[in-house]
Amino acid sequence: MSVMTDEQIYEEIKAIIEGNRVALFMKGTPEEPRCGFSARVAERVLESGVEFVAVDILPDPRIRQQLTAYSNWPTTPQLFVAGELIGGCDIVEELHAQGQLEAILAVPAEIGRAHV
Repeated sequence: MSVMTDEQIYEEIKAIIEGNRVALFMKGTPEEPRCGFSARVAERVLESGVEFVAVDILPDPRIRQQLTAYSNWPTTPQLFVAGELIGGCDIVEELHAQGQLEAILAVPAEIGRAHV
């Protein structure tokens, strides 16, 4: 079994974000979140009914480091839609409260970048 380099982890993160319309990087999984902020964001995405991929950042601290390097956002969770960072828990909760989150999550991939 080979160990991934930091560059390989970075490229994997990039591939996940570019290869999935909705990607959530979180502590734990949607079924078993490991922090309250991750639980809240996962719950909001699950409520929307959209398909998404969730990535647990806890198995290797380098995942978080490379995610931060990619997004230039220091905290997790991080929600990406159509390749663009939406934000963390506070932003997701604010968008939900304003009734905008569902529309952002429903945007087709080809026009997803227009929301930011």
